[in-house]
Amino acid sequence: MRIPFLLAASTFLAISLHAQLPAITADPAADKANPPSMDAFQIPSHDGKMNALFYFAAGAGPHHTVVLLHGFPGNEKNLDLAQAIRRAGWNVLYFDYRGSWGAPGSFSFSNAMEDTKVAIAYLRDPANATRLHVDTKNIVLMGHSMGGMISVIVGERDPQLRGIGLISAANMAGRTQSFPKLSTTEGQAALKAYAGHLEEEGVYPLAGCTAQSLATELIDSGAKWDIPGQAAQMTAHTILVVSSDDGLAPDTDKFVSIYRGSGGKHITTVHLATDHAYSGQRIALETAVLNWLATL
Repeated sequence: MRIPFLLAASTFLAISLHAQLPAITADPAADKANPPSMDAFQIPSHDGKMNALFYFAAGAGPHHTVVLLHGFPGNEKNLDLAQAIRRAGWNVLYFDYRGSWGAPGSFSFSNAMEDTKVAIAYLRDPANATRLHVDTKNIVLMGHSMGGMISVIVGERDPQLRGIGLISAANMAGRTQSFPKLSTTEGQAALKAYAGHLEEEGVYPLAGCTAQSLATELIDSGAKWDIPGQAAQMTAHTILVVSSDDGLAPDTDKFVSIYRGSGGKHITTVHLATDHAYSGQRIALETAVLNWLATL
């Protein structure tokens, strides 16, 4: 799980990753009329609800807004990144998918994709957009790990998004395309092994599912949810791809190659030499994201 990914030069990153951006090193100027704030609420989604946090940027707005998706199961929530994005003048919506971390309902990967669509639609609703000071023409979908996979699948079908950010996007379904058929003994062994891997990742914060049901869903959706397989259809999107030394880079590298080979011109790539949670490169991660958002 330590496969290096060659850093591709980006025409969009105007500032060095080592530069100290104001939104990282300092709080914004005080705005007594419209200070930054936070609200917690639930967003109804199908048979459950999503527990949501909304980070209001300072100023009257409406503001550009990032929908920030967590991974599997979501131990690293990247809320420091949410704070940095807000200091840069953007709103941030963070939520827990149905059935995750105490949110009502049942968790599955397809449900999480539906939840993401619901969250975006919630922000675009005129009444909610007014209440939350959201510029509905400037919504960015950004996800870490599993959230990156969801960002690709949901984003590919949403041309109105201003941008899509992938942070160590995990090709959780696509990697299963090489598995033997489930009807075979070898296929059942592969299913058991993959379920064991998901169990190790942690299914305890997830309700209404088992490691085996989740592994089966990923195997059944292998080609449909393959990250590189979506690239050719996403050339109209503006995309950020951040990778680390976690072994996931080859798939996003392939995604970038197919995107560019299909005529896509608006993609930014950054590699950071750290683990999957970006434990040793949090400031660098924030810098990469803020630099890219500034281009939008």
